[in-house]
Amino acid sequence: MTPLADLWPYLVLILCGFLPNDLWRMLGVIVGHGVAENSELLIWVRAVAIALLAGVIAKIVVVPPSALATIPIAIRVAAIGCGFGAYLAARQSVFVGVLAGEAVLVIGAVI
Repeated sequence: MTPLADLWPYLVLILCGFLPNDLWRMLGVIVGHGVAENSELLIWVRAVAIALLAGVIAKIVVVPPSALATIPIAIRVAAIGCGFGAYLAARQSVFVGVLAGEAVLVIGAVI
């Protein structure tokens, strides 16, 4: 085999994974450069992004994939509540919120 034959998975990863996503991100940065931070358009875009994220989180909690399905729903919901509470208590630290939610999941899985 040639050395180039070993690189085809990386080429596929770049062509199918990186470029389709980052091309749109770069285009968004270029187009959105002049948009005011408090504009109606940007407020709407943020609201849609938050709604999509909330929907994905809700789906993962209600219909969990693989190993998460072995943890009871009460523990999954408690992990979200504890994570959000820790996020607020730590002056909106995402790291602390994720760490607290994960700790509840791990403890709930062990018990």
